[in-house]
Amino acid sequence: MSSSLSYSLLRSLYFGVNMRKYILKRVITALFTLLAITLILFILMQLMPGSPFNDEKLNETQKAALYAKYGLDKPIVVQFFRYVGNMFRGDLGVSYKISKNTPITQLIATRLPISIGVGFAAVFIGALVGLLLGLLAAFKKDTFLDTLATIISVIGVSVPSYVFALALSYQFGFKFKWFPMLFSAKDIMGSGVLPSISLSMFTMASIARFTRAEMIEVLGSDYMLLAESKGLSGNKLIFSHALRNALIPIITVLAPLVVDLMTGSLVVEKIFAIPGVGSLLVNAIQSNDYNVVIALSFIYSAMYIGIMLMVDILYGVIDPRIRVAKEEG
Repeated sequence: MSSSLSYSLLRSLYFGVNMRKYILKRVITALFTLLAITLILFILMQLMPGSPFNDEKLNETQKAALYAKYGLDKPIVVQFFRYVGNMFRGDLGVSYKISKNTPITQLIATRLPISIGVGFAAVFIGALVGLLLGLLAAFKKDTFLDTLATIISVIGVSVPSYVFALALSYQFGFKFKWFPMLFSAKDIMGSGVLPSISLSMFTMASIARFTRAEMIEVLGSDYMLLAESKGLSGNKLIFSHALRNALIPIITVLAPLVVDLMTGSLVVEKIFAIPGVGSLLVNAIQSNDYNVVIALSFIYSAMYIGIMLMVDILYGVIDPRIRVAKEEG
């Protein structure tokens, strides 16, 4: 009894230390990756044709004065390190064209929470419904329910989100008048329902397909037969063994979809008049507003890297063998 307890304690301490090292290594890698992305963004912005000051009313002297005012006449290395230094202080610069001299943090602060809110709701709806649909299809394999779930998944993957947006807007907004047709800051919950459902369809279909495939494979595996032979059955067998092993590839599929949805969909934003970050990015690119483009691209990258970092950590939590394998590699 004592030796068994000591072994369990030592094993827990071993995995605890390894987990901390694993997370620290992933965090350091993520920070260096983000720094490299920022440098690449700066170089790409320098290579872009045009200028934020392409105004026929401005002569060369006036343009040179504007470049000097915003520090764009300095070498790219100086601009880069100055930008990174300001960024650590929470300063992402000002807009050159979209809203002249307005801090970018102020522009984003009014738009990003809206995109994230609608996107988070879409992720939650898509992941929950997709998981349930996939489990149902796997447990009822080769039945009518399996066929129905597969048809729904194919439709969800094949039909663009803006088609769902238009159909839902017409049917439930215009015809039935159950929900507002346009987004309103005064009624975020009600006016966010249709956009969230529209955006969730692809996620729901993708998760359903992968859940079905993974659960069918797991349920037919040798270790599931071994678990059943030991007397395990019911919810414990499904949730402790089958679903846990099927979650890893499902999380891998879900991670990039989370960032895509939480940073907004331009077409869906246009249909429901959502003042999100998608339209802001397009306007910034069209007007060569470099600071806004770099800031939004940086935020997108940071969110993607953050989500993938969480996924990497979840891998180690769900299956410690993955963590140990990566550490040894």
